[in-house]
Amino acid sequence: MSWGTELWDQFENLDRHTQWGIDFLERYAKFVKERLEIEQNYAKQLRNLVKKYCPKRSKDEEPRFTSCLSFYSILNELNDYAGQREVVAEEMGHKVYGELMRYSQDLKAERKHHLQEGRKAQQYLDQCWKQMDNSKKKFERECKEAEKSQLSYERLDNDINATKSEVEKAKSQFYLRTHMADESKNEYAAQLQNFNGEQWKHFNNAIPHIFKNLQDMDERRTVKLGETYRSFAEVERRVVPIISKCLEGMVSAAKAVDERKDSVIVVESFKSGFEPPGDFPFEDFSQNLSRTGSDGTISSTPKGDRDKEGGPGPRPDPKHSMGKAKNKLWLFGKKPKAPSLEDFSHLPPEQRRKRLQQRIDELSKELQKEVDQRDALNKMKDVYEKNPQMGDPSSLQPKISETMCNMEKLRSEIHKNESWLSEVEGKQSSRGDRRHSADNHHHTPQGRESPEGSYTDDTNQEHQRAPPHHHSSPPQPGPPNPDAHEFDDEFDDDDPLPVIGHCKALYSFDGQNEGTLVMAEDEVLYIIEQDKGDGWTRARKQGGEEGYVPTSYVEITLEKNSKGAVTYI
Repeated sequence: MSWGTELWDQFENLDRHTQWGIDFLERYAKFVKERLEIEQNYAKQLRNLVKKYCPKRSKDEEPRFTSCLSFYSILNELNDYAGQREVVAEEMGHKVYGELMRYSQDLKAERKHHLQEGRKAQQYLDQCWKQMDNSKKKFERECKEAEKSQLSYERLDNDINATKSEVEKAKSQFYLRTHMADESKNEYAAQLQNFNGEQWKHFNNAIPHIFKNLQDMDERRTVKLGETYRSFAEVERRVVPIISKCLEGMVSAAKAVDERKDSVIVVESFKSGFEPPGDFPFEDFSQNLSRTGSDGTISSTPKGDRDKEGGPGPRPDPKHSMGKAKNKLWLFGKKPKAPSLEDFSHLPPEQRRKRLQQRIDELSKELQKEVDQRDALNKMKDVYEKNPQMGDPSSLQPKISETMCNMEKLRSEIHKNESWLSEVEGKQSSRGDRRHSADNHHHTPQGRESPEGSYTDDTNQEHQRAPPHHHSSPPQPGPPNPDAHEFDDEFDDDDPLPVIGHCKALYSFDGQNEGTLVMAEDEVLYIIEQDKGDGWTRARKQGGEEGYVPTSYVEITLEKNSKGAVTYI
């Protein structure tokens, strides 16, 4: 059905309808714009939410629990989901909103052109009608004038008193008016015929053609709206598979939560490697009380006999014992703050082992990088030697030397950390055997025989030097004599004392006395307890063997941040 034939007389209505169509298209474009702004804001808020709950962390603070890892996986999937919402907004802006606005401008220009053609055709038809109407009016006037001249001529011709000249004049006037009426009649007929022809062309050719163009334009606008509706939906449909994958990733992350694995991680994270504390021995403070005759049931041995047998021995200091008990029970209270040492001896054994193993792995990776760099430099040097024009081989030597130096340093560090790791693993493997002997609650006799049962809080010195080399060894001090309260029970021997420094043997020492340590000249040992004024320093070999050495026989260097050994249980 054509607008040109059915709506030939509805130019103004078609003008309003086509304007409404363009307004509707622009209204839909505005809707799309607001929708994509919603998508953009939604994506932005999602990204801010992800950023808020997934802050940047250092490598050591990365979560290891499956619940945390799953949550961060969900955040990553949500971030990808937000990216898809941004894709939707971008596609809507480019393929829907932008296309609609460009098409709206084209429609406005086309509509203006068609309406201008229609108005021009209507103006031309109006002009033809005016010309025809003017010729008609002129013909009418001339006919009336001719009738008047005819009546005047007839009146004078019948008047006997009229002169011949008056009659002739009226007759000529009558003929003139009749001739002018005939010319007006011919002009009117020509104008009428021309108007009828133009009017037929107007309503059968011009207007149908213009209206047909307007109809095509409006139909194309409708088709364009349908296409943009489809594009609007297709933009969403294209991201549905990726969004589905994001949702599947969230479901997979939820399924990856493993409560048992998290429990194991908690154990691995906080396990100290210490054994639970053993039973405290009974301390009898009534042994020095004098017994009467009636108390014979309590003790049948006379006081004199008890003195002969050696007496009860020195009575332990209750304040000292309670102080040590408090120190050993920090598992149930606040943990004492220990200094951070290079060998991690301030940490519990299990945590120390993990940290040492981690450092060894890192140093091994760095060493491998240096080895690869050395190999690459050597290959480049060989190329330069074979092709001198490519470069000077000697220019690579400083870099090769530097790399070799770095490799030696890394190997030394790895060896040092491996020795510490072996020491920890050796202590952990022997700890279970030592626990069996702790049940007997035996007391260490006076004298510094125990290699692991003492600690110190001496902070007066951070670096001390032994006397310079002499040709003969200095005199040895007396046998080591530790504090009588230094060893309470075998429980104190469960873990090694932390390293507080190192020393270099200036002389060899045979270590013949019990509790002393054999050392060779220039041998490097670890310091685990400083000299308490008796001339003996407690040291440990790299193999884990501990004992006392003469302070004057070694050159000691303490760690700067060390405040003495701290005993952990």
